[in-house]
Amino acid sequence: MCYIAGNLLHRMLTVPVNTDPTYTEPATYSSLDRFFLTLIRDKRDLPFVYLGLRVTFTLIPLAVLLYMPFVTGWLWWTVALTYLFINNITYKGPFGLMLHCTTHRPFFKKEYGFMNHYLPWVLAPFFGQTPETYRAHHVGMHHAENNLELDESSTMPYQRDSGWDFLRYFLRFLFTGMFTLTAYLLGRKRNKLAMQTVRGELLFFVFCGVMCTLNWPATVVAFILPFIAFRLVAMAGNWTQHTFIDPDEPGNHFKNSITCINVKFNHKCWNDGYHISHHIDPTMHWTEHPNYFRTHLNDFGKNKAVVFSGLNYGHVFLMLNRNKYEELAKHFVDVGNNFKNDAEVVEFLRGLVKPIPFVGQQVPVSVAA
Repeated sequence: MCYIAGNLLHRMLTVPVNTDPTYTEPATYSSLDRFFLTLIRDKRDLPFVYLGLRVTFTLIPLAVLLYMPFVTGWLWWTVALTYLFINNITYKGPFGLMLHCTTHRPFFKKEYGFMNHYLPWVLAPFFGQTPETYRAHHVGMHHAENNLELDESSTMPYQRDSGWDFLRYFLRFLFTGMFTLTAYLLGRKRNKLAMQTVRGELLFFVFCGVMCTLNWPATVVAFILPFIAFRLVAMAGNWTQHTFIDPDEPGNHFKNSITCINVKFNHKCWNDGYHISHHIDPTMHWTEHPNYFRTHLNDFGKNKAVVFSGLNYGHVFLMLNRNKYEELAKHFVDVGNNFKNDAEVVEFLRGLVKPIPFVGQQVPVSVAA
C-alpha cells in the first residue's frame, strides 16, 4: 500500500509497493500460444499477438461496414459511433503503445521479418498513424535528440502548464511536423528514414483522397478523425512526459522526463508510464521497467526525479492545465526524501515547467547518476 503521512503539510508519498505488471512465466501454453511463439522474437510479447488479432477482427470489419451501400441511416451511425469508441477508447492506447514497443524491439523473428510490416502498414492507418512516420519521428529524431533543441518536438521553449502553449505546440506539429521532421532527417543524412516519412505520409493522404471519392463520410470516420485524434494524443503524451525539466540539466534523463507508477494505464498500455527508464534504455522490455525503478531508487532520489503514483499522463496533463499543483503533490513520490512537505514539492514542480530558451545546438547526454 501507499503510505501517506497524516500531517496535512506533509502528504507526498513515500516509495510505495509497485503493482505494475512484470513477466511471470505461464504454467502452461495452449497449442495456439505455442504456434505464435514460433513466430515472435520474445515470448513476453505474446499478448501483442492477441491484441493484434482482436483489432484485426473487430476494427477492420466495422470500417468495411461503413462503406457498404446497404448500411444507411441509423444503422450507419450506430456502426460509426461504435467504430469511433472502439478505436479511440478501447484500442488506441494499447495499440499505440504496442506499436511503440515493437518499434524499438522487432516483433517477429528474422525469418518472418515481413510480418513486422503488418502493424505499421495495415493496422496503424486505421488509428490515423501514417505508415513508418512514427518510427522515423520517435526513434530517428526524438530519442536521438532527447527533447533538446534539435528535437523538432521539443517541449523546452514552452510554458508547460499553459493550455495556450500546448495548443501552439500541437498546431505547430499538426501542420508543419512532417516537413520539419523530413528536413531534420535529410540534414543528418538519414535519407532512408526521410524517404519513409515522405512515402508514408503521402500514401496515407492519397489513400484517404481516393476513399473519399467512394464514400467521404465513411473515410472521415474510419481514417481522418482517428488521424487528428492520434496526433493530438501523441503530442499531449510527449508534452506531459517532458513537462518537468531541470533548466540546468535538460539532457539528463532523470531530470527531463517523468515516471508514473501504480496506475491502470500501465496494465493497459505496457508500462508506458516509465518514461525515464525508457529514455535511459529505449530497448528495455516493457516488463522490465518496474524492476529497474526498484533497483535504481538511489539514482531517482539523487536526481530528484519526478515520479507520480496513481496518476497517468492524462491526469497529469489535466492537473497542470487546471493549476492543480497541490493535487499533483499528493501523488508525488518523494524518492530520496528530498522534500519536507507538499509546499516544497509544489514550488519544485512549478520551477520545472517554465520555458527554457534555446541557446544553440545542445548535445544530448545520457544519465547523471
